[in-house]
Amino acid sequence: MQTLSFAILVGSIMALIEKSGGIDGFVDFMQHKTGVVKSPRSALMLSYVIGIFIFIESTITSLIAGAVGKPFCYKYKIPSAKLAFVCDSTAAPVSSLIVLNGWGALLLGLITTQISLNSLNLDAIGVLMHSVLYNFYAMAALLVTFIAIWFNIDIGAMKKAEHKPKKDELKSQKSQTMFYMLLPILLMVFFVFLFLYITGNGDILKGSGSSSIFYTMLSTLLFTLFYFVGTKNMSLSLWGKTALGGALKLVPIALILLFAFGIGEITTELKTGNFLASLVSQNLNVIFLAPVIFIIASLISLSTGTSWGTFSIMIPIAIPMALSMDANMALCVGAAISGGVFGDHCSPISDTTIISAMASDCDLVEHTNTQLPYAFISWGISLVLFIVFGLIA
Repeated sequence: MQTLSFAILVGSIMALIEKSGGIDGFVDFMQHKTGVVKSPRSALMLSYVIGIFIFIESTITSLIAGAVGKPFCYKYKIPSAKLAFVCDSTAAPVSSLIVLNGWGALLLGLITTQISLNSLNLDAIGVLMHSVLYNFYAMAALLVTFIAIWFNIDIGAMKKAEHKPKKDELKSQKSQTMFYMLLPILLMVFFVFLFLYITGNGDILKGSGSSSIFYTMLSTLLFTLFYFVGTKNMSLSLWGKTALGGALKLVPIALILLFAFGIGEITTELKTGNFLASLVSQNLNVIFLAPVIFIIASLISLSTGTSWGTFSIMIPIAIPMALSMDANMALCVGAAISGGVFGDHCSPISDTTIISAMASDCDLVEHTNTQLPYAFISWGISLVLFIVFGLIA
């Protein structure tokens, strides 16, 4: 319910920021006063850089990168599918590489549990750090996205992606200071850290991600009420009407998330991951253990849309398999992480995929279709690397 409420509150906040005129002020500042953004490539690169630096929560990463990049997409007539691709390709990959967040807390907990159950004399943090170095899919996705932006490479369905004009109903009547856009976004980042600290009882790594993003969006919405109305940017009635309109616009997105959760839960209850792992656990050459773990984790995450669920299924399988076959444990855990990130990145029922499309004003099906070719290139690069390191590890 918190995640569904988050999706609806996002609609309210984005509509309010756009109506305030702060986005127009930000575009004017970045384009004319600083000269940082002066082409379609620099516009997309701005969202890419933001996506890398905001690594605390994948959904917040997608949301902020989309909010900052969207006005430039309208300005330079960039297809919204390209922005959605950039937002999605930096969210889960970066969160899984820079593990000073909830992702790291989950992974550390799973690894610690397996070390304890198998009576291993190992440092869980050390295993996690080594495993992150083998998170080939996240690295490949970031590299492929950078190259696609820099050289303007369109492949597959992206060649047919078209720019969609801005809708009139949310168009601001006047340009305002960019702080009407920046302050709410900066507060989002601050509130995520604050609520992770609160829900984790003083430990950010133990905080609840879903609770934190819900409280973050609720607090930000209240801030816009006092800030926008208090500075007479808009009247109380206009604030309420805009917030309600933005929320109603994203109700269909919330319903998609609801059904996605249902599908993911059913697949987990069917123990799909355990079944797939059991099929290959016998008569498998140690060289191909990490590649097979990567493939299985990719299938699970793609079908369930959850990286965290995939980690919870595959890491308890990967570590015992690595021990029994005397394989490189960090490589096997890295394969499980990479496979989980793959599905989170491109599954049409992944919350990150859905929110990236939403934040970019892109149709979900279009975003999935245009992103898949780039994701499969990254997946292929990762598979080759797991095979190579399986040979030399």
